[in-house]
Amino acid sequence: MPRTTDGDGTPVPQRLLAAATRLFAEQGYDRTSVQEIVEAAGVTKGALYHYFGSKDDLLHEVYARVLRVQQERLDALAGTDEPIEKRLRAAAADVVVTTIENLDDAMIFFRSMHHLSPEKNKQVRAERRKYHERFRALIEEGQAAGVFSTATPADLVVDYHFGSVHHLSTWYRPDGPMSPQEVADHLADLLLRALRP
Repeated sequence: MPRTTDGDGTPVPQRLLAAATRLFAEQGYDRTSVQEIVEAAGVTKGALYHYFGSKDDLLHEVYARVLRVQQERLDALAGTDEPIEKRLRAAAADVVVTTIENLDDAMIFFRSMHHLSPEKNKQVRAERRKYHERFRALIEEGQAAGVFSTATPADLVVDYHFGSVHHLSTWYRPDGPMSPQEVADHLADLLLRALRP
């Protein structure tokens, strides 16, 4: 049985994911070997295959872990008793902040998604669709209540916002002039202005 932690208590799966994320970001998914990942993580190939069935599974998990956090946070924000404008604005800002906090993961995924097996690709698309549907439901709730304009279909509003989010890895720099929260506030405000009746 492979060791589950190293000397500092970091679980092996997290060490593997950290190593894979760094290597995929630096050299690309297709140019990173399993051997390089296990050497960087300080484990054996047996340990990798104990936790992940393949390099493909690592790629999937790089993105899935971020999406899980975003889904949990969206569910929590959407489920409050706050007015719909506050809930949508909080959700719109949160996805920006969590994407920037995990920029390497997002960049790797969008650059390498085509490397996933058809089954994993389908699974990721279903997970993303679930998130987008929950986000769209907030817009539809506000439209039905007359708080948001119905001039633009909710699906298009969702695509508009997430197009900006998915593009963050191409331009955002941690040492740039805006903090993650400032970018999030600007994009959330843009979204709400677009929905004004």
